[in-house]
Amino acid sequence: MNKPRLVVISDLDGTLLNHDNYRWEAAGPALERLRQADIPLVLNSSKTAPEVRQVRADLGNQAPFIVENGAAVVIPPQTFGNPDEEVMNFGASRARVLAVLGSLRQGGAQFRGFNDLSAEALADITGLDVASAERAKDRLGTEPLLWDGTDAELEAFRAGLEAENLRLVQGGRFFHAMGVFDKADGARFLLDKYREQYGDQPLVAIALGDSPNDQHMLESADIPVVIRGVHSDEVQLPSARHAMRSIKPGPEGWNECVLNLLFEYGY
Repeated sequence: MNKPRLVVISDLDGTLLNHDNYRWEAAGPALERLRQADIPLVLNSSKTAPEVRQVRADLGNQAPFIVENGAAVVIPPQTFGNPDEEVMNFGASRARVLAVLGSLRQGGAQFRGFNDLSAEALADITGLDVASAERAKDRLGTEPLLWDGTDAELEAFRAGLEAENLRLVQGGRFFHAMGVFDKADGARFLLDKYREQYGDQPLVAIALGDSPNDQHMLESADIPVVIRGVHSDEVQLPSARHAMRSIKPGPEGWNECVLNLLFEYGY
């Protein structure tokens, strides 16, 4: 029997990248096996496109990628017969998000978004270097912001966004104004593209993540893999699936799980 085609979809921070130093080298053996077997590795992150491009360059990765928690999918040239790079937006574009934020600000909402801050100011707030802050500012569908109003005003602000079919999501340091999408939207879109490309060959999708933010992405795959991390115990694994939890955290756990699955499928 022909072995199925595999597609691997992976979160970055805390999953393929070490939680503390963002290194990926511990996953090197599995990454090399994926390359040798010509298995696409789709990176699916809250990072911006320029930030993910840098990680892809470090990894030598050529596959499509998903940015800003599913705000957009970037398809490199010649991936699915497309002559040029294509960007698919899910939910609202950043221009739309900024337009709504601008009208709410005129109504009295008090906040500072990445669009309002210079790279230097953002670097001061986040501890990033200025070049990294520039990459973090270059966004396709979301706007992180610091809220400067009262709690009551925040609720009115949240309602104002929802009235425009946008939402406000609280992150570790920033609120994120964004459309209605998550990391699973881009994953499902790309899996459909790969199924089309592979024709009659069966496809097995493997997804790896470490936090509740990855829940829907994991559920969209045939084999969900939860990588041990700070919030990994909060992720629910679908009981009906061939699902895994890593013993080791971060890239060490990623490496072990991917190698085991490659062996299981004959790669």
